[in-house]
Amino acid sequence: MLTSMKSTITYDKKSIDNKTLIQLYKNMLKPRMIEEKMLILLRQGKISKWFSGIGQEAISVGVTMALKKEEYILPMHRNLGVFTTRKIPLNRLFSQWQGKANGFTKGRDRSFHFGTQEFNIVGMISHLGPQLGVADGIALASLLKNKKQVTAVFTGEGGTSEGDFHEALNVASVWQLPVIFCVENNGYGLSTPTKEQYRCKDIADRGKGYGMESFILDGNNILEVYSKISKLAESVRKRPRPILVEFKTFRMRGHEEASGTKYVPKELLNAWSLKDPVVNFQEYLRKENVLTEKQEVAIKEDIVHEINENLKLAYDEEAITANEATELSDVYKQFEYKHVEANSKTQELRLIDAISLGLKQSMQKHNDLVIMGQDIAEYGGVFKITEGFVKAFGKERVRNTPICESAIVEAAMGLSIAGMKAVVEMQFADFVTSGFNPVVNYLAKSHYRWNQQADVVVRMPCGAGVAAGPFHSQTNEAWFTKTPGLKVIYPAFPYDAKGLLATAIEDPNPVLFFEHKALYRSIRQEVPTDYYTLPLGKASLLKEGTDITIITYGAGVHWALHTLENNKEINADLIDLRSLQPLDTEAIYNSVKKTGKAIILQEDSLFGGIASDISALIMEHCFEHLDAPVKRVASMETPIPFINQLEDQYLAKGKFEKALKALLEY
Repeated sequence: MLTSMKSTITYDKKSIDNKTLIQLYKNMLKPRMIEEKMLILLRQGKISKWFSGIGQEAISVGVTMALKKEEYILPMHRNLGVFTTRKIPLNRLFSQWQGKANGFTKGRDRSFHFGTQEFNIVGMISHLGPQLGVADGIALASLLKNKKQVTAVFTGEGGTSEGDFHEALNVASVWQLPVIFCVENNGYGLSTPTKEQYRCKDIADRGKGYGMESFILDGNNILEVYSKISKLAESVRKRPRPILVEFKTFRMRGHEEASGTKYVPKELLNAWSLKDPVVNFQEYLRKENVLTEKQEVAIKEDIVHEINENLKLAYDEEAITANEATELSDVYKQFEYKHVEANSKTQELRLIDAISLGLKQSMQKHNDLVIMGQDIAEYGGVFKITEGFVKAFGKERVRNTPICESAIVEAAMGLSIAGMKAVVEMQFADFVTSGFNPVVNYLAKSHYRWNQQADVVVRMPCGAGVAAGPFHSQTNEAWFTKTPGLKVIYPAFPYDAKGLLATAIEDPNPVLFFEHKALYRSIRQEVPTDYYTLPLGKASLLKEGTDITIITYGAGVHWALHTLENNKEINADLIDLRSLQPLDTEAIYNSVKKTGKAIILQEDSLFGGIASDISALIMEHCFEHLDAPVKRVASMETPIPFINQLEDQYLAKGKFEKALKALLEY
């Protein structure tokens, strides 16, 4: 509990009135007292884990009070003061920590891994770094909508070693985004001291490298934090730009309670205990005759009653009952598909032209849609899909990005949080590995975790057959069909690509939209000139027959068509999946039950590809109708080679006809 001591912090209240001084004190005291209660409950086994922010309350409270309630804050797991200062009902916080339904994640995540639009808070994920880029996206939305708002995002000194930190700061600086990057330098990343984490004297020094202002504040001095952040926030609202603030503080307890603090020198703990932000400020207010002993006792009694009353509400709440239907229905935000019929006027377009036209018409339809990617503005992208877009829509909505896939995916997520739509162009699908974490851990899981949609389409130019080698030729859809929460679309024709892209942009869920580079300029088709949509999750039956079912997508469709054209005696159902997630299992099962044989063709290498799952589904659901084993045909188990002799050998294209005939003869 709090004890009296002589203040070791120098305070300057400047023009802050007594009412605000008392409110600062109350707002620091509440999270401290909640934490002390939580540590007791942790020992009693009534909560599962706790990340303590004791000793760091001044940062959370000072920053939150300096911002307006409609401005977003992205806190970490030691920022309880952000949540309590924003006046989130304590019973909901307690329910969250106990895994109750009245929490914010329906028992699906713990502690502070949640957000709430009601209180304009966006919680962290355990990977730490992605929230920095998300803050960029929220700030970009503020800039585009001229809201004159600032976004504050927290990280620890450990998180500044992650690539996301550097990418996010660079993007914020280049785009002059109104973000305050708050680094809580508390001495240790779990057990690793700062001397083993970075070489520069102060983290704030890094601001210079990104061309942004930076400041070092005493993170235990509530008046310094509140006054300076208030001043900076007001300045950023008037003149949007990013600012880096390093708060010097100390972590008085373990990284989480189970880890303890044995690795911390006692003299260091003792020295920092004298700088307790709550105790020091309490003494200062007494000395200044702002806080009487009677007021102090009354404030503490009120907080104790509030904690106990809300704990009872949380305890009395029924435990969550597992319900499979509920869990599955929350993976994606419900999307009511609205069919827009294609007009009768058509034009012969290549695949690349259809995608470009579809994207342009979506930009016209959705004024809140922003496209981001490398070289997509004046240059028009490496494949020229966005050529002319800057002239049509302006550089605010068609944004060249630095080479930083992770931060741009995160910024797209931030735009979605702020109510906008985003399309991200990966220059090549291969490069998504540099942004893999936010795709599979942030975009994919946000709706399931805390009901936040990720209204983002990631365009993925992919595929071999163009002699581009191992780093520009992958068709890596299987990485994403494996991840619940993502949708994966892979068209083979211009007509499908245009309509499916329109729907993907309409859909509030994250969509990976694969575009095969070898088909861009080689496949032509009559395509309706106006805006139209096609449903996701519906396969296309290109040919009908009774001998065998061919299931494929992307370039595989054209390989199969070529094979059937050269073997007119083969009577086959040819299914173009178009959508891999959701998957049209009904079309697959109906066909296989009719023909009794199935062959699945994919360009990806065999092991771990989607063909394996489709094969398993057929075996489980159509086994009694099969007259032969399900056959998979895929490319070699090697990286994709460059020279055409090796690439031709690699691709499944050359193996399909032989495998098809062998299965027919089974």
